[in-house]
Amino acid sequence: MLLGGRGVPVSGNQSLRLDVWSDFACPWCYIGKRRLEGALARFEHADDVEVVWRSFELNARIPKGTRQPDHEYLAEKLTGTVERAKALTRNVTKVAAGDGLAFDYDNTLSVNTFDAHRFAHLAMAHGIGDEMHERLFSARLVTGEAINDPEVLTRIAVEVGVPEADAQRVATSDAHAEDVRRDEAEASRIGATGVPFVVFDGRYAVSGAQPVETFLSTLHKAYEPHTSTGVR
Repeated sequence: MLLGGRGVPVSGNQSLRLDVWSDFACPWCYIGKRRLEGALARFEHADDVEVVWRSFELNARIPKGTRQPDHEYLAEKLTGTVERAKALTRNVTKVAAGDGLAFDYDNTLSVNTFDAHRFAHLAMAHGIGDEMHERLFSARLVTGEAINDPEVLTRIAVEVGVPEADAQRVATSDAHAEDVRRDEAEASRIGATGVPFVVFDGRYAVSGAQPVETFLSTLHKAYEPHTSTGVR
């Protein structure tokens, strides 16, 4: 997908910037993260790539503080019955296993992810955004932790390297709320209605957890102008 004039503003440095909108509620975002990582592992200019994580809420209407088993939530929202919800999650679990991920939908919880995104921005401010995203995805989809719990979010932030005082500050305030809202407004502006949504160099967009080859070919396409300007 070519963004044309609606692209994300490109930073002033000469790295190839990837803006990745995702939500911790979304299993396909975790799968997409793994596939993008697979593409970067095969991309000869990976050292020139900057990945910027952006916030997106798929289930923003879930009340803050509530927690519901995923199968119950999916039955109410999508499928009508718990058995159909289990069939749906079995399918995505099988796909995830092919990408090395072990989802455990018997224990996962549907929650409002706004605060998790605030903590993700905190981690990015400390230069460990990728580590925080990985840990939050794993907490939500693999170990079944309540990632709307301030104590859980604080613990995870400290585990990945955020100073405890900073994590506590975010847990007891609305810090980084504007960062989340800004990301969501930008997603709306460029037409991102679902996630994962990856924008390459502000010009090309890939929607969904596409195969590694799709991400890799888009990396090569987006990198071509950088080659002509001397980036190595």
